[in-house]
Amino acid sequence: MARYLDIHPENPQQRLIDQVVEQLRDDALIAYPTDSGYALGCALGNRDGRDRILRIRELDDKHHFTLMCRDFAQLGQFVHVNNTAFRAIKAATPGPYTFILPATGEVPRRLMHPKKRTVGVRIPTSPLVNSLLDSLGEPLLTSTLILPGEEEPRTQGWDIKEELDHVVDTVIEAGEVSAQPTTVIDWSGDLPEVVRHGAGDVTRFE
Repeated sequence: MARYLDIHPENPQQRLIDQVVEQLRDDALIAYPTDSGYALGCALGNRDGRDRILRIRELDDKHHFTLMCRDFAQLGQFVHVNNTAFRAIKAATPGPYTFILPATGEVPRRLMHPKKRTVGVRIPTSPLVNSLLDSLGEPLLTSTLILPGEEEPRTQGWDIKEELDHVVDTVIEAGEVSAQPTTVIDWSGDLPEVVRHGAGDVTRFE
């Protein structure tokens, strides 16, 4: 049975954030609210967590995982960003965008796309998520919580607790969140390619 923690979305209680971080370091899989719907998350070193996310979402190993990063400096440790991409991505973050970029050696191979050696990265605006990332001290391996047969991410913690009670370890409740996922931009080549239209304005990348 999953733990259920009610954390304030704008002023997250540090003692509860610390509990979640402790669980993440103990290889927990969490369902947590972001600024673009709920997501599944685990620590980068949690091998089983990655596989559990794939099973819950019924995805294959070609799924692009995302590293939820605290800031641009942290993002730069895990992906290669050329000069043109650097300026555009820095101007768009934090915000509702996920960027697919070539991974650096800091990213475990199992988290990269098996052929392209790429990984998704994003910097959220959510105070709750940023507090979590601050305390964790590293990116959170994450995937939008869109269940098989559905097209939008889940938006309410109690609903996720009911449905995924026995397949995740912790559910964070923070009130209803936006159902619109991030805009996904693949910048693994010379030019940006819009992979998914979402909350972020795509005109700057087209």
